[in-house]
Amino acid sequence: MKLLFKFLKIGGCSIILILLIVSTVFGYRDIPFSELKDKYAQPPSSFTTIDGMQVHFRDEGKTTNAFPIVLIHGTGSSLHTFDDWTNTLKHSHRVIRMDLPGYGLTDPFTDSDYSIENYIHFIKQFLNEIGVEKCIIGGNSLGGHIAWRFTIANQDRVKKILLINASGYPSKAKSVPLAFKIAEIPVLKNVFTFITPKFVARSSVENVYFDKSKVTDELANRYFELTLREGNRQAFIDRLSINNSSEYYKKMPSIQQPTLVLWGDQDLLITVEMAERFHRDLPNSTLVILKDTGHVPMEERPRLSLEAIESFLGQNH
Repeated sequence: MKLLFKFLKIGGCSIILILLIVSTVFGYRDIPFSELKDKYAQPPSSFTTIDGMQVHFRDEGKTTNAFPIVLIHGTGSSLHTFDDWTNTLKHSHRVIRMDLPGYGLTDPFTDSDYSIENYIHFIKQFLNEIGVEKCIIGGNSLGGHIAWRFTIANQDRVKKILLINASGYPSKAKSVPLAFKIAEIPVLKNVFTFITPKFVARSSVENVYFDKSKVTDELANRYFELTLREGNRQAFIDRLSINNSSEYYKKMPSIQQPTLVLWGDQDLLITVEMAERFHRDLPNSTLVILKDTGHVPMEERPRLSLEAIESFLGQNH
């Protein structure tokens, strides 16, 4: 018995020692908001308050444009994912983008409700706050899901839709980013809120790119540092814990707005078969498949993907 207690004592001490070493090597404290704001919220960034949350957004380009383009990023990302597109589009359009609650520099939801319904409510409040009555709305991945669901709920407020590797249909990924996997494991997800290895962020970004060489240190660091904003790691876990599976996609044919379905053919997270399904179910859609491109074409292939966007926007529907 004494030998057993001695063994358990040694084993317990070893586990504690391992945890201390892991915490020392991989543990990162939250980065102060002021520090992140100085780095990632330079002009033309602005902030507004919605439901007690401080919301980071950018409103650029021709403010006289009748239908501004509203762009919504995906899970784990930020408004910066549309930098390249915006740098061109702002010369001919008004472009509005925001950090969703729990990502980038926007506060997490106060009630930790990361359902699609709550995001739709947030987008509606945000557009009301900045005075946008009708727009062209688009998004990538989660942002695309929010865009088409917002359209169904607010048909009179949407002129056109841009769906970029959008989610919303039941699907099975061929490959999932490492951060997503960790955030869904019961024990590890709790540790993830204070032990977040930097390589996990880089690996997760590389996972959604076809050409891994395009994932620069600057890009990987941006994703990593914004993850360390206070509350964002817990929000990431809370978001992936929400069951957003539903049969709402069956209402897709009710969307009459002209819609661009833009997809990378090498997307392993939401495979290209889903693009075909969007195209089939949407009555007024245009399908563009980009070769040798992954889940985030606006980052990986900005020029090529922007050509499709500009062509679609230039069409009279």
